[in-house]
Amino acid sequence: MPSMTWRPKRPGKLIVRILIGLLVVLLVLAVGGYFVINSRLTRIDALTDYDGRPADTPGTNWLLVGSDSRAGLTKAQRKKLATGRAVGRRTDTMMLLHVPDSGDRPTLVSLPRDSYVPIDGHGSDKLNAAYAYANGGPKLLAKTVEQVTGLRIDHYMEIGFGGFVGIVDSIGGVEINVKQAIKDPKAGIDLKKGLQTMDGGTALGYVRTRATGAIPDFDRTQRQRQFFSAVVNKAASPGVLINPFRSVPLALSAADSVAVGQETGAFNLLSLGLAMGDNPVTTVVPVGSLPKINGQDVVKWDSAKALRMFRALAQDKPVPKDALGN
Repeated sequence: MPSMTWRPKRPGKLIVRILIGLLVVLLVLAVGGYFVINSRLTRIDALTDYDGRPADTPGTNWLLVGSDSRAGLTKAQRKKLATGRAVGRRTDTMMLLHVPDSGDRPTLVSLPRDSYVPIDGHGSDKLNAAYAYANGGPKLLAKTVEQVTGLRIDHYMEIGFGGFVGIVDSIGGVEINVKQAIKDPKAGIDLKKGLQTMDGGTALGYVRTRATGAIPDFDRTQRQRQFFSAVVNKAASPGVLINPFRSVPLALSAADSVAVGQETGAFNLLSLGLAMGDNPVTTVVPVGSLPKINGQDVVKWDSAKALRMFRALAQDKPVPKDALGN
């Protein structure tokens, strides 16, 4: 009778099988997660064709909007966050992100809300008025930005106060270096100078306050870009990405908190996050003057420098250094 010799299985094959199994599980979870997140996104009509719309150009252009919508906030939350009781929605933050096809660094441009620009059907007014008009909203705002920059917007994303707070809290807060002490009861903050971790409510007050600087709107745009970068860096950190107790709430909170154009899906939002994590050049539209028009303090762009800035972006090239704002 032939003897039976037991041979142990080679551990290499076992490890390969385990890895393949894990990859299959991760793929199924990724696909399932994509459909779940994609189905939870709120989509709005923001980008439409019209006579004279700028032609498509290389790269991808995002219009990122933060509105002062209190939708979804209870009376207690509005009091805690010091958001006030204003009805309706206005744009509190507007930024243009250009992601080049060339692989160069993206460019994030703040558009001051007090920018004095022509608005179709309304003469000239502050940029954020395009959103606030009765016949305005995302469509008129996007159209106005396209017409004053000469850039075609490819994707639109908007977030309100409640969504803002939820996203920050879902990643355990963000670390911000406060350049000066800020006490502003209207924004619900009392901050000391220096590095500190902010929860959603504190971060909201930090980017909203107008209690600093000789030109508050410029200080706000700087803080908004600083905050946006801090959120993306925290969200892309291993401590969030590989921690399901952070990454899953973040993905769901983001999907429930933002409104996007009809053309934007979960993969587009992923590409936005990757672009923001690619150390973008951050700037503001070059400013020429700060006049008072019709009783309002407004911001008038430096036309020559702004033209050079947006022309460079349209050509998918870095903005010349002398055309960058502060």
